[in-house]
Amino acid sequence: MDPLKLIAVDRDDLEIVATHLQDAVVKIGDIHWRPWEKRLVMGLNRFDWECAQCGTPHFQRRRTALRFERVHACKCRNIDALDRAAVLNLLTIEFLENDPPGGNIMFVFSGGAELKLDVECLEAELADLGPVWDTPCCPAHGDDLTIA
Repeated sequence: MDPLKLIAVDRDDLEIVATHLQDAVVKIGDIHWRPWEKRLVMGLNRFDWECAQCGTPHFQRRRTALRFERVHACKCRNIDALDRAAVLNLLTIEFLENDPPGGNIMFVFSGGAELKLDVECLEAELADLGPVWDTPCCPAHGDDLTIA
């Protein structure tokens, strides 16, 4: 598969980014809030759902960067920011528009962890960085998920 590069400027775009990042894992130490730049950057290991569903006999993860611009604040819940080696499993990302075009970006992780960004507007970029490796298992979300 070719490296993925996506830009999100509205809710529909962010849904596509969130779909590609479902089940990505991120170390807390790879989340970088840069308030002086109004930017949040994180490095993730995303599960390659596209590859998993194309009939190949193995599963892959890819190193990916995710960047949000025009971020006024970053808050977290049920995340120990000092435990930089802890790993979070990303379930989804949502945009809640409350002061158009601004609002909140919500990262929902398994175990009840959340990250909330207050943004002037939605401006995000996802880019695969290159490293790809096989992983022995496919994330599962219940009995209704089947991978061919």
